[in-house]
Amino acid sequence: MSRVGKQPIPIPAGVKVNILPDKIKVEGPKGQLESPLFEGIRVEMKDNQLIFTREKETPKVRAFHGLCRTLAANAIQGVSQGFEKKLEIVGVGYRAKLDKGKLELYLGYSKPVIYEIPDDIEIVLEKPTLITVRGIDKQRVGQEAYKIRSFRKPDPYKLKGIRYVGERLIKKERRAGVGGV
Repeated sequence: MSRVGKQPIPIPAGVKVNILPDKIKVEGPKGQLESPLFEGIRVEMKDNQLIFTREKETPKVRAFHGLCRTLAANAIQGVSQGFEKKLEIVGVGYRAKLDKGKLELYLGYSKPVIYEIPDDIEIVLEKPTLITVRGIDKQRVGQEAYKIRSFRKPDPYKLKGIRYVGERLIKKERRAGVGGV
């Protein structure tokens, strides 16, 4: 039995769950999401909890058991609390600015990088060097945070760039063959 798959998912107050043959629809105060229900996985609601069970013991069904439960748990958490990722900008003169649905990033290039903010994502600037990406879909929040980070990934030599808050970076020694002392 899957360790993750056999754990029940508690449903918080204010969240409505609708179980369909091929998906689970979750509706809450922040919006609504759908979670796929794979073939061979059964879901039932008992005592305000979702319980996932397997119909067969084939390797494919066993592999999808924990995944299906985790996707449903993420959907329930997303519509009730939401998800967020924080990014920090490190570097002299590096900063961000919000302007009418666009994020302007000044990252040492000749022109600012302009990023169109998607409708389902909220971006908040707490400081000019601290970006918070929020949304109800965990995968979308992570993907958009990664896109913003990819505009200037942290340099391994000077550690300048955009990084996740709490990301541990290892500084490299200077490059061999570079002139100087």
